[in-house]
Amino acid sequence: MLILTIRTDKPEAELGLFRDSVKLAYSTWLAHRQLAETTHLQIKELLESQSFNLDDLQGIAAFQGPGSFTGLRIGLSVANTLAYSLDIPIVATTGDDWLEQSVQSLQRGHSQQVVLPEYGAMPNITTPRK
Repeated sequence: MLILTIRTDKPEAELGLFRDSVKLAYSTWLAHRQLAETTHLQIKELLESQSFNLDDLQGIAAFQGPGSFTGLRIGLSVANTLAYSLDIPIVATTGDDWLEQSVQSLQRGHSQQVVLPEYGAMPNITTPRK
C-alpha cells in the first residue's frame, strides 16, 4: 500500500511516502506562512522523486494535532481533498507515534472518511469591532 503522510502543525512541514511501513522518501521544509502555496508542489516533488504520481496513492495518513490552527486546517484540508478526489482511505491521529499508528490503521483497512483537526484547546476568537 502506497501511503502519503502529512504533518503541518508547526512552521516546518513534513511529508512522507511509505510502501506499507517502509519509508521510501521523507521531506521537510520551512513552510511557515507559505504552507498553502507550497504543500501541493512539495507533494508533487516527493511523488516524482520516487517515480509515482497522485493516482498511485492508496492511502493518506495525517497528523491531527494539537498544533497551529491555520497549519492543521490547511494540511488536513489538503489530506481530505486528496483522499476524497482519489477515493482512497484517510486516517489521522495525535501523539508522538502518530505516524506508526496511522500507517498501521490504514494497513488494517481503516478509514475515517473525513479527518478533523484536534487543536488542543478552544480557538481564541475575538469579538468583532463592528
